Amino acid sequence: MKRVVLTGGAGFIGSCFLTKLNDCGIERIILVDNLTSEKEKNIEGKKFLDFVHKEDFIDKVVKHPGYFDEIDTVFHFGACSSTLNLDVDYLEKNNTQYSIDLAKWCAGKEIKLIYASSAATYGNGENGFDDDIDKLETLKPLNPYGMSKHRFDLWVKNEGLFKYFTGLKFFNVFGPNEYHKGEMRSLINKAFPVLKEKGVVYLFKSYKKEYGDGEQKRDFIYIKDVIDVVYFFFEKKNISGLFNVGKGKADTWNDVAKAMFKALNIPENIVYIDMPEELKKRYQYFTEANIDKLREAGYRKSFTNIYDAIKDYLTAYLNTDNPYF
Repeated sequence: MKRVVLTGGAGFIGSCFLTKLNDCGIERIILVDNLTSEKEKNIEGKKFLDFVHKEDFIDKVVKHPGYFDEIDTVFHFGACSSTLNLDVDYLEKNNTQYSIDLAKWCAGKEIKLIYASSAATYGNGENGFDDDIDKLETLKPLNPYGMSKHRFDLWVKNEGLFKYFTGLKFFNVFGPNEYHKGEMRSLINKAFPVLKEKGVVYLFKSYKKEYGDGEQKRDFIYIKDVIDVVYFFFEKKNISGLFNVGKGKADTWNDVAKAMFKALNIPENIVYIDMPEELKKRYQYFTEANIDKLREAGYRKSFTNIYDAIKDYLTAYLNTDNPYF
């Protein structure tokens, strides 16, 4: 069996997908990332051939194209995913240019690239959430992170590489192994210890009259569904293009909070708080993936509803002594 490369392999989606690969008997994996003590826990006990630091890897593939042989597929999930990071130069280098260098190497070696894009590329959704490649130029991301992902999507399109590569626009992914992400952790993860201690969940107030407090809506998708979609595209190597990865159904933040209370059998107690000023202009009030293309590509599995997903996350991971997937 040929080898695969998994960038961001110690991160949230990457480490969960590593488990999926191992469960499917795949262990010839080159893991690429920068390690921290927290991220090391994500890959503890998992099987892979080698670990390469992200900077060492891109340097080797750019300067020494023959360094890695027998690579079947590159899964590129490594990036800075902070929507609060305003360092445009850093995001251009770390997210966009790194991805371009990696994509050029994959194209030159005829290696399949499956990479993480983001729903952040859709901005406030004024032009919809349609993963039609011909509509890419109409999108207006609200933050530098979303723009860094959008620029790479555009580069892949302009180079004609969507004929060979697969871009996945992940919506609001949550689940185990996100613990190292700081402020970018899901509300579920951040709210859990407060809920356990104080019996309350804090949500942001709404600043748009169309939405009540806590009624802002997002397409929340559980990590276990996400890795199933990624593996589908790994198996179907003849399918390429740009695809949304969400449930196709938005839920409110109130729905999320109520699911947490229900899963832990705690009386509902939601308190609405002011949104930080720096977030107000960059806040997405509504996201909902159009998943028609995903279904047309042949992905038939149903997605976990918000209650069942949150119940599994809380009871099988967060509320246990071993929260790792």
